[in-house]
Amino acid sequence: MPLNPRDHEVYSWQMAVTGFGQAGQEKLKSASILISRCGGLGSVVAYELAAAGVGKLILAHGGCLKPSDLNRQILMTDDWIGKPRVESASRRLRELKPDLEVTAVAENVGEKNAADLVRQADLIIDCAPLFEERYLLNREAVLQRKPMVECAVFSLEAHLTTLIPGQTPCLQCLYPEKSATWQRQFPVFGAVSGAVGCLAAMEAIKVLTSLGRPLMNRLLTYDLMDMSFRHYNIRRDPDCKQCRNL
Repeated sequence: MPLNPRDHEVYSWQMAVTGFGQAGQEKLKSASILISRCGGLGSVVAYELAAAGVGKLILAHGGCLKPSDLNRQILMTDDWIGKPRVESASRRLRELKPDLEVTAVAENVGEKNAADLVRQADLIIDCAPLFEERYLLNREAVLQRKPMVECAVFSLEAHLTTLIPGQTPCLQCLYPEKSATWQRQFPVFGAVSGAVGCLAAMEAIKVLTSLGRPLMNRLLTYDLMDMSFRHYNIRRDPDCKQCRNL
């Protein structure tokens, strides 16, 4: 999609990045991204992608805002308590970027909607806390050959990788059985969610615009308790029940 004069003004700083330029900005403007959950992780991802000029965001998040959400969900406001979270997210994103196209789905990813939601997107960002939801996204990413940025937080720790069907492991390769660590409610600081949310948004930008080197076949973990960062090389499982036939 061509850029208009306003785009050139708004995105001039990032278009100056070597290897990105106007071509990269046009790719972002034409891109559609599905974000599963717009809570502590997803809200930061969505905000950064909207600010970067992504043309369309599909937000899937059920439930209404609670006071306990406010320590980390930056697209929520105190006056929205008791109202659908995804509506607050959509409202705040359009305040930042009025021409952003937002599809707000007031339900979490499930068996009935996973295939359709993934079909609408060029790329998926998995910010869901529960493995049942994450496995559904992974299944559809593999079936529809869609790239997925996978991110998760717990306490002061975070995990991040980029999954490309046929080129990298899928989520099922990494976690053949669901982990008991990530539950619906878990200890976390908003700043930890924000840190990995920014990194996940940058991974999505890199994949969509062929910028730099995404975290393909690599898993980044960090623990902000002592500021330790680690990279792990990861491989496809040839016996993976989800992606072994790719």
